Amino acid sequence: MSDAPERTMTDANVGKESAGASHQKTTTKAKRDELLLEIKDLKKYFPIRGGVFSRVVANVKAVEDMNFTINRGEVVGLVGESGSGKTTAGRAILRLIEPTAGEILFDGVDVAKLSKSKLREYRRKMQIIFQDPFASLNPRMSVGDIIGEALTIHNLARGKAKEARVADLLERVGMSPGHMRRYPHEFSGGQRQRIGIARALAVDPDFIVADEPVSALDVSIQAQVVNLLQDLKDELGLTMLFIAHDLGVVEYISDKVIVMYLGRIMEIAPAKELYRNPVHPYTEALLSAVPIPDPTVKRDRVILQGDIPSPINPPSGCVFRTRCPIATEDCAHVVPQLEQVGDDPQHFKACIHR
Repeated sequence: MSDAPERTMTDANVGKESAGASHQKTTTKAKRDELLLEIKDLKKYFPIRGGVFSRVVANVKAVEDMNFTINRGEVVGLVGESGSGKTTAGRAILRLIEPTAGEILFDGVDVAKLSKSKLREYRRKMQIIFQDPFASLNPRMSVGDIIGEALTIHNLARGKAKEARVADLLERVGMSPGHMRRYPHEFSGGQRQRIGIARALAVDPDFIVADEPVSALDVSIQAQVVNLLQDLKDELGLTMLFIAHDLGVVEYISDKVIVMYLGRIMEIAPAKELYRNPVHPYTEALLSAVPIPDPTVKRDRVILQGDIPSPINPPSGCVFRTRCPIATEDCAHVVPQLEQVGDDPQHFKACIHR
């Protein structure tokens, strides 16, 4: 394990002035009102096979009828319990796993219908930061080779230009260019996640899926990595889908939040509005479990009964009804659609009682 200390977030700006123009994002490029990603009726089923002929006997319905949009320069948080389908949705959007149905419109192009040769071009525009900062790094490759691999694949830089680019990326994420000769096992968890972030930034992407990038880290290191992502968002105008369990982290970094349960979206709202005025009972339950760093402030806890149902055989009607404190008989027969909350054009909920 490396003895090198984790850098502070002010150190993440070291070498900013020396950054190459090839990966600079201007503020004009990241217009908040410019649509970048639109998801329409996205579904992802995993078939379960059985019998002598391995026929499909059932499906794991991981993602069901998912619809949302992300604008340029926007960070959208995706939250929900384990088993809600968050990671599956993120990977399906990038086509790391093939979606079962739906449209993934990236800059107006349906990524779900691209051929393998065309998809390779879009791989450069869409990148991912994996949850596990150790398993996602090849232990037999040096840090320089890990970060520089995409530069070679996409013919962006070679030789000294590639080495200079890797050194700049390491400085950008708060590490030393000298680290490029070392291997993943020589670094701490936080440093490995910084390497993963540098790898994602290497090809100057327009969109990043951050799949629970801090859940495997210590609390103190989580803050450093989240602050780093926040700095990179402001500096490069990053557009990001930030998947997480910790609603406190999501509130800090996100512009908009999507609440997901058993493959379906329960609520979508701007981050401040969602935390101030949650509408869906599931959102209320999640927020009631967020700790408040003030012992004098008491919050009414909403305790959900039971566990999340199996996605193989989800409940009829509203999938949340088996654990919902306000569920009625009607909830078993009606699949609630996302509807606008009041006069707010950015706030949507999927509940027939709210």
